[in-house]
Amino acid sequence: MTRPLDGFTVVAIEHAVAAPLATRNLADLGARVIKVERVDGGDFARRYDHAVHGTGAHFVWLNRGKESIAVDLKTPEGRDVVRRLVAKADVFLQNLAPGAVERLGLGDLRSRRPELVVVNLSGFGTGGPMEQRKAYDMLIQAEAGLIAITGTPETPVKTGIPTADIASGMYCAQAVLAALLRRARTGEGATIEVSMFEATVEWMGYALYTQMYAGTQPERMGLSHSSIAPYDAFPTRDGQMLIGVQNDAGWRTLVTSVLDAPELADDPRFATNVLRVRNRAECDAAIAARTSCRPTAELDARLAAAGIPAAQLKDVDQVVDHPQLRARDRWRTIGTEHAQVDALLPPVTFTDVEARMGDVPALGRHTRALLEELGLDPDDLIARGIAAQGHA
Repeated sequence: MTRPLDGFTVVAIEHAVAAPLATRNLADLGARVIKVERVDGGDFARRYDHAVHGTGAHFVWLNRGKESIAVDLKTPEGRDVVRRLVAKADVFLQNLAPGAVERLGLGDLRSRRPELVVVNLSGFGTGGPMEQRKAYDMLIQAEAGLIAITGTPETPVKTGIPTADIASGMYCAQAVLAALLRRARTGEGATIEVSMFEATVEWMGYALYTQMYAGTQPERMGLSHSSIAPYDAFPTRDGQMLIGVQNDAGWRTLVTSVLDAPELADDPRFATNVLRVRNRAECDAAIAARTSCRPTAELDARLAAAGIPAAQLKDVDQVVDHPQLRARDRWRTIGTEHAQVDALLPPVTFTDVEARMGDVPALGRHTRALLEELGLDPDDLIARGIAAQGHA
C-alpha cells in the first residue's frame, strides 16, 4: 500500500533535535528526506555520546530513513549542490542560526519555485530582542516558564526530555503536512516560521491562562496535583504506585474496594475532593499507611480491577521491555553504520500500511549517489574536499 508521503522529497539543513525530529516524522510517513551535513563531522548530535554501538543515541532516535550528503556550504559548489537538490524537492527545512541561510545565499529558494514549501525553525523567531540568542532546549524551557512550574516546591527542574525541541519539531512536521495539503488544492507553496520559544509557551496551556486570569502561577507540586487529591506516588511494600483519584465516587471505590478501609469513605475530612485537597497531608498519610502494606504487583492488580487510575513508577529499562509494547509488536530492527538496533514504531498507526523504518545513515553515506543523480562529478568534488563520501 502507498504511504502518505510516498513521492515527496524533503531537503533539510538540520542539526541537533528539533528539525531532525520533524524530518524523521516525514520520513516515517514515506517522504524521501535528504539530510545535508557538514563535511567536518556532520550533525553534531552524531557525537553527543557513543551509546548506540558507537553512534549518539539522539542521532539514532532522530535520523532513521534519511539519506546523508556531506558538502561544504562555505563553497559556491557546495551551495550549488543544495540548490540543485531543492530544485527537485517539495520541501526545504532548516534550523541554522538566525540569518545563516541568507548569508549562504539560500534565502530566496521560493523566488524561482513558488510551489516550494520552506520551513525555517529558530529559537525565538524573526525579530524581537531575543532573535539572535542561543536557543538550547533548557534555555527555552526557562524562558517559556516551563521550569518554573516543574519540580518540587523547593527545586525547579527542567523536564527529563527535550520538550522545547520536541514541541517545535512536531509543529514543523504538522506545518509541512498542512502546506502540502493546501498546495494540492491551490498549487501554491509556503514560507513557514516555527519558533521553539513560541511552541513551548503554547504547551504551557492551562498554566498560562491561570496566570493571566487568576493572577497566580501554578505551584510546583512534584508528582502531586494542585487541584486533586489523592494524586501522588504512594509507597508499597517493595516500591511505589502512582494513584490519581479525580472524583468522589473514585475515592469511595479506592478506600472500600482496594484498600479495605471503608471508614475513610465518609470521613468528614475526605468526603469531597475539595476537602481532600484542603486536608491533603492527612489524606495522603491515610492512603500511604495502607498501600505500604501491600506488594506493588498485588496493589496494581487491585487498582486495575477496580478501575482506579494508577500506574507503576517504571525505570527506563522496564519501559524498554514493556509488555504493552511487546504485545502490540511495536519494535522493529533498523541499521546504523556500526550495527543493527531496535527502533520503536511511530505512535501514528495506519491500518493499511506500516511506517517506513529506514536505516540511520553514516555521514555522507549517499553523497556519491546524490551527486551523480544531480549530474555532477562526485570524484572531483570529493577530491577537492567540497563533498565527503561516508562508508556504507
